[in-house]
Amino acid sequence: MTASLSTQAQQFLPVKGIVNARDLGGYTTSDGRVIRSGLLIRAASLADATAADLRYLQQIPVTKVIDFRQDFELSGREDRIIEGAEYVRIPINSNGNAMDDEEAVGIKKQKSFNVRKLIMIAAFNKKAQKVARDLYPNMVTLEPCQKRFARFLRILVENPDSGAVFFHCTQGKDRTGLASAYILAALGVDRETIIADFDATNAVYAKDVKRLSRRVRFWGGKEDELSVVQAFIGANTENFVKTLDMIDAQYGSMENYLKGPLGLSDADIEILRKRYLM
Repeated sequence: MTASLSTQAQQFLPVKGIVNARDLGGYTTSDGRVIRSGLLIRAASLADATAADLRYLQQIPVTKVIDFRQDFELSGREDRIIEGAEYVRIPINSNGNAMDDEEAVGIKKQKSFNVRKLIMIAAFNKKAQKVARDLYPNMVTLEPCQKRFARFLRILVENPDSGAVFFHCTQGKDRTGLASAYILAALGVDRETIIADFDATNAVYAKDVKRLSRRVRFWGGKEDELSVVQAFIGANTENFVKTLDMIDAQYGSMENYLKGPLGLSDADIEILRKRYLM
């Protein structure tokens, strides 16, 4: 499944050190309105942002940065600072609480959080394979995750700033991808475009997925092992679509989910649409 699902183009930002940085502006809603550019930006972390990148974001201007990463992901990978922006941490456990205390401590002892090294180890771990399968369903159904995404949406509703909100996790794909989907749905963007926005990540990480998959095959990895690479380095669009179907089945619709577990009211949605649509 590719981004060709939608004819609407993703607006990648002209930055060098920030991966998967995209402006949600330009998407058309089901009623024909358009998301304003320069207000909602999704991306990977700011850890490798260049000085030029930071100046560019300051000029937009980005006035709020929301970081979905957990504490251990920040070790040696803290965000670089955009002058004048407020930073907010909303850590979301993207593995669906499947990591036990011993494993978490092992990761925290690392001097830095190396995603690719961790994925190579995880690919051959049965628990990690299950995490790969359950990643999106868990983040959608587990109450702690719902509360964190609800807090994120509440910030958007109550945000007094006229500048951009820059939201990210480590790679800007899973937690950030779901956050983007919720925003787009609240603004009235159709399902096809939401899926295409999510799937655009795979064009960004295609080379990394291919390279790491080759290494996993070399060590004897098969379908289950390769699924971990796709889920944790790329984005599993097929699983994302199944998760959207699950939301419809369990909650009746995405609208019901936004108004139920994620806490948005009709008035909140109207505020978001007045602020971000034209």
